[in-house]
Amino acid sequence: MWRKWALASLLGMMVLGSVTVNPVFAQDKVEAAETPTAAVPEKKPEEATAMDKGTEAPSAPTATGPSNADLKIAMDTLWVLVTAMLVFFMNLGFAAVESGMCRAKNCVNILSKNFIVFAVSSIAFWIVGWGIMFGDGTPYYGTQGLWFVSGADSSPATGADYKGVYSAINWTGVPLSAKFFFQLVFTGTAATIVSGAVAERIKYHTFIVFSFIMGTLIYPVVGHWIWGGGWLAARGFFDFAGSTQVHSIGGWAALTGVLVLGPRIGKYSAEGKVQAIPGHNMSLATIGCFVLWFGWFGFNPGSTMAVDPGLISHVAVTTNTAAAFATITATITAWLLLGKPDLGMTLNGCLAGLVAITAPCAFVTVWSSVIIGSIAGVVVVLAVMAFDRIRVDDPVGATSVHLVNGVFGTICIGLFADASLCPKGPDGVALLKTGLFTGGNADQLIIQLTGVIATAAYVVPVSLIVWLVLKYTLGLRVTKEEEIEGLDHGEHGNEAYPGFVMQAPGH
Repeated sequence: MWRKWALASLLGMMVLGSVTVNPVFAQDKVEAAETPTAAVPEKKPEEATAMDKGTEAPSAPTATGPSNADLKIAMDTLWVLVTAMLVFFMNLGFAAVESGMCRAKNCVNILSKNFIVFAVSSIAFWIVGWGIMFGDGTPYYGTQGLWFVSGADSSPATGADYKGVYSAINWTGVPLSAKFFFQLVFTGTAATIVSGAVAERIKYHTFIVFSFIMGTLIYPVVGHWIWGGGWLAARGFFDFAGSTQVHSIGGWAALTGVLVLGPRIGKYSAEGKVQAIPGHNMSLATIGCFVLWFGWFGFNPGSTMAVDPGLISHVAVTTNTAAAFATITATITAWLLLGKPDLGMTLNGCLAGLVAITAPCAFVTVWSSVIIGSIAGVVVVLAVMAFDRIRVDDPVGATSVHLVNGVFGTICIGLFADASLCPKGPDGVALLKTGLFTGGNADQLIIQLTGVIATAAYVVPVSLIVWLVLKYTLGLRVTKEEEIEGLDHGEHGNEAYPGFVMQAPGH
C-alpha cells in the first residue's frame, strides 16, 4: 500500500510542479532566421521537368564560390531530405513495436503489412495524393496538376500557407522533389498506424486496398485543409508536424476498422471480462520504440523544412522533454492501477508524449512540454483501459496513442502557445494566437477544436464506408480457423520462428 501512495505522490508532484512553475528562460525563445542577403528569384523555366517545377533558379555564383542564397538552398534541401529519411526509418520502429506486441503466429503477417504499406502509400501519393493535397483548386481539395505531381508548385514552400514553417524563413528554393519526398513519408506513417489496430485478424489483400485508398482519398483531403492552404489553414488552424494531420487521421481510420472488424477470438469472455493476450517479444517492441523516439527527431524538427538553428534546437528539446515525462507518468499510472510497472504501458507512454507534442512543439516553451508530456502519459494508460472496457480490441494501443493523444496535442496549441514563439506573417502580425493558459484567450483553442471536429467528421464516415464496402466485396476478416492457427500460415504460408516451439498455446 505504501508503494502505491508513494507513486501517487510522485505523480502528483510532477504534474503540479510542471503546472505551477513556468519560468521563461532565454533558451526557450526562438529567434527567426535572418532573410538571406541574396534573394532567390522566382523563376520557373518551361523546360523544367514536372518534378522540378517550382524550383527557383540559383543565383549566379560569385568569383569566390557559391552565393549565400545558393548555400542556403543546398542546406535547406539537405535538411529536408535527411529528416525525411529519418521519418522513413520510423517504419522499422512501427514494424518492431507492432510485431513484438502481437503473437508469434502473426509475426510474419504484421511485418509484411508494415513493409508493403509504405510501398502502397508511395504509389498512391505519387499518382494522385500529392495533387489533391497541394494542387491549386478549391479550399477543400486540389484540382490542378492532379496527377503524378505534374502541376505548378503549390506546395508548402510557397508563402505562409504551410503553418509548419515561419514565413520569415526563405526556403522557396528547395526543389519540389525534396518537398514531395518529405510529405510522402508522412503519408506512409499515417497508413502504418492502422496496421497495429487491426492486427491479427484482417485479410492481407484487403488491408493493402485500404492503405491505397488512405493515400489517395482520406489523408490528402484533410492535408489540403491543413497544410495545403485550405479552409482550416485560412481560419488559422495550426499543426506543426502532424498531431492531427498524421496521427489523428491514422487513429480515426484505425478506430473505424477495429469497430467493423470486431475483437480477436478470446479477447473477451462470454461475461465480457477482458482477457489479456500478451505480445510475444517485448525486446523487439522496446527496440521499435527506441527507433520511433529517434525517428521523431526527424519528424518534428524536420518540419521546419528549413535550416533555422534556433528553431530546430528548440523543437528537438520540447519533443524529447515531452517523451521523457510521458514515459515516467505512464509507468507510474500503470503501476498504480495495475499493480506492476507494465512495459507495454511504458512504451506507449513514450509514444503518447511524442504524438501529443508533435502539433505544438514549435509554439510552446520547454516547461509547457513538461505539462503536455506528463498529461499524455496518464491519458494513454486510461485510454487503453477505457477502450478495453467498451470491447474495442486494439492489440497495440494505436488508437490510445495516436488518436487520443493526437487530439490532445492539437488542442494543446490553443492552451499553451507562447506569444514569443508564435510565427509572424510578412506584415509582422502573429499568425497564431496565444494559448488560454499562457496569457491569451480561447480564440485559438476554438480554432483548434474546429480542426479536430472537422477531421473526425470527414475521416470517420469515409473510412467507415470504405471498410464496409471492402467487407462486403473482398471480405475483411480471416476465417475463424485461420485466426486460431495464425495468419502467418494462412496468409503467407510462412512463420517467423521455424523450428521453435512456443511455451503457451496460441503464442
